[in-house]
Amino acid sequence: MKNIAALALISSIALVSCKKETATVTKVDPKTGKTITVEVPADSVAKVAENPAIRDSAGIITQTFKLEKGKTYPLTTYQRDVKTMTDPQGKSITATSESTDEMNFTVNDIKGNVYDMTLNLVAKRSSQSAQGKTIVVDTKLPIPKEDDLKMIWNINRALTGNKLTMKMDTKGNVISITGFDAVYTKISNAIGTLIKDANEKASVIASLKETFNEKVLKDQFNKNLTIIPKKGAKIGEKWTTTENADASGAIKVTSNYVLKSLGNGAAEITVTGGIPKKTEKKTQGPITHSLSSELAQNGTIKFDQSTGWITNQNINVVTTQIETISDGKQSQSMKSVSKSSVMVNPSAK
Repeated sequence: MKNIAALALISSIALVSCKKETATVTKVDPKTGKTITVEVPADSVAKVAENPAIRDSAGIITQTFKLEKGKTYPLTTYQRDVKTMTDPQGKSITATSESTDEMNFTVNDIKGNVYDMTLNLVAKRSSQSAQGKTIVVDTKLPIPKEDDLKMIWNINRALTGNKLTMKMDTKGNVISITGFDAVYTKISNAIGTLIKDANEKASVIASLKETFNEKVLKDQFNKNLTIIPKKGAKIGEKWTTTENADASGAIKVTSNYVLKSLGNGAAEITVTGGIPKKTEKKTQGPITHSLSSELAQNGTIKFDQSTGWITNQNINVVTTQIETISDGKQSQSMKSVSKSSVMVNPSAK
């Protein structure tokens, strides 16, 4: 009887140990579009801080940041463009370009609700491939042999390896970015041996300052680091932003965001939208020239629930442009299709 009792006890322990704990995850049902709560194995859910940066309060999801002093957070951006041009005879030419900007942020100090951070500009890489030939400019590789690439490499090499000081509050508002003058000086010295003419040298630096300054970086980080509206959003809720696609502001890109889910340690947001098809026509005598263009985007963005930091972005963008010339009897068209992948922290899963 004692053996039977012992066996019964062992069986009971085995049953208890085999029972898996579960956790609940909030998501949108893809069939109905309604918000549902499902149970999943607890060991499949990433550990989340008791008071996470991205949290649910009465069904409203808000995003803040909870970064740790001394830790470094990555923000590597990568873009790949494949452009195909087709002439009136149907002959196509395809060119591929890639660019990578590797940077990260180290939290030096936290004062109140403001992070004192160092922005580390780690590396830059670009490449172009067409008709079987590829050229690469990579700051992690030696200077290219081609004269026309040496200038780009020198500027990029001088641009990387630098540190800027950034202040950002816990809501993701970038307060300031400083340290640009030292970078400009470093780049000016680097191109000094390649450009002898003072005016040409000044023009290169002026052009750089237009694309690499506090305002440009602030705009970039504000777009990349904080997506959920300040007022918060519900699971399945949609919100829309627009930005200028050209200097005049006549053409705008629309981005539609939906908070798809919050769970498994991450907040996932889907992105759609673009630029609706637009056609412009000009007629001169019997000749009509028309140009139609459109842009469509879709993808996902993921944030770490505990820290609020972006872990991954993968957005696909397709741009189509068709140029047609017609005399009323016959027409010829040139078509250009560009397929782009725009990623943040591409190595993250």
